[in-house]
Amino acid sequence: MKAAISIMHTSSTSRRLRAAALTLLLGLGLAACASAKGTVPANSPAMSGMAATSTPGASSTDSSMPGMSMSSAEPMPSGNGLSQTQDGYTLKLLSTNLSTSGFRFEILDSMGKPVTSFEQDQTKFMHFYLVRSDLTGYQHAHPSMAADGIWTTPPATPAPGDYRVYASFEVKDSAGTVKAYVLSASVTVPGSAATTVLPGAATSTTIDGYLLTVNGTVMAGMTHTFTVSISKDGKPVHDLQPYLETYAHLTAIHQGDLAFAHLHPEGPAATENTGGPKLTFQTSMPESGNWRFFIQFQTAGVLHTASLTMSVS
Repeated sequence: MKAAISIMHTSSTSRRLRAAALTLLLGLGLAACASAKGTVPANSPAMSGMAATSTPGASSTDSSMPGMSMSSAEPMPSGNGLSQTQDGYTLKLLSTNLSTSGFRFEILDSMGKPVTSFEQDQTKFMHFYLVRSDLTGYQHAHPSMAADGIWTTPPATPAPGDYRVYASFEVKDSAGTVKAYVLSASVTVPGSAATTVLPGAATSTTIDGYLLTVNGTVMAGMTHTFTVSISKDGKPVHDLQPYLETYAHLTAIHQGDLAFAHLHPEGPAATENTGGPKLTFQTSMPESGNWRFFIQFQTAGVLHTASLTMSVS
């Protein structure tokens, strides 16, 4: 009997040890996943990169910015991206105009101090956009941050005119909750600028030999699903590469007030060279009128930026 009890005790202990080890391993794995977004540590440079045109869902009752996140856990910014200050955060411009030397700015907190700790959003700690008042000259960049919290964009050569710049970022509030924001301001590029007439609404556009076709209707204040199909030489494209964790990146700017909307295809990118040909988006636009859609996708290591006008009723 004692031998039997001893054997049973050893077997039970072994099972408990194995279970405890498995629990520990699972806990470590979950912790690693939870920290995957990353944080820009204070007094440390952030990641940098550049995506420009030359080469990178909310319900109708939701107050979030139009667009959709890749999962329900992703925070979404509120508003239309036209405010320079929101919830105590302020976009402070340190450059008076856009230039070839790079554009400098910082994000201030409610005490007027530069923020130096940011959460990673789609592999980047800061997304910087600019577009001219006539919806031309779109650029999407990923600035680098100095230890003092000053962000500097890669050099660019925008055409003369009036522009709006947008800073899209995520931070943790005092309760540890990640919040997303899009702040913006007006800037200029000196020189004589000729206004470009906005192209009419269309369901297709081409870029670098690729044909993009949009299928679906978008109405203001209502959630809608639409698709973007990509083909080349008459054949569906199946080799889209992940770009910022998805197979496409879509920014929409409203004609007139330059309101901002940010969209992603449903679901994250899986593996290299397997995306396409159809991408599904879910969106809720806050107002009617013409929106200029800028769709970015990557193939063979090259980033393409297509644009078309969508009419929202």
